[in-house]
Amino acid sequence: MQKKVFQLLADNRSGVLSRITGLFSRRGYNIESITAGVTADPRFSRITIVTNGDDQILEQIEKQVAKLVDVRDIKELKPDESVYRELALIKVRVKASERQGIISLASVFRANIIDVAPDALIVEMTGNQAKLEAFINLLDGYEILELARTGIAGLGRGTENVTYITE
Repeated sequence: MQKKVFQLLADNRSGVLSRITGLFSRRGYNIESITAGVTADPRFSRITIVTNGDDQILEQIEKQVAKLVDVRDIKELKPDESVYRELALIKVRVKASERQGIISLASVFRANIIDVAPDALIVEMTGNQAKLEAFINLLDGYEILELARTGIAGLGRGTENVTYITE
């Protein structure tokens, strides 16, 4: 099993995301993460899907998603040719005496403390999945109360693979 990241450009209309995820569900394909948002052109949405499977399954996913009416373009975002980022919000239970330790750790990872309560902190962190996992693993001695992750958003490097849709 290998993991692939696909970037889709699709019409920005209601039901598009549902049709895409429905295709995965009907075929029994897994979605590890999915992010979607409007592009610079409000007629289109950029959807980033992380999925896994063997070569044949991944090839089928790409072909079947490309056939969907609202999908204008699909391409694989290869790790060495792309930039991936993910956002995590992590709420950690801390006593006042432990607070500085979390703040220092967050600083090393270039994370931000975005909320401080008497018994908890919320850390906001952006980076690749390995960076987020490393930070979360270092929180082993603390109680993580809540964790929210956005999933990967990504873009290809340079201008060679930019898709222009003219209509």
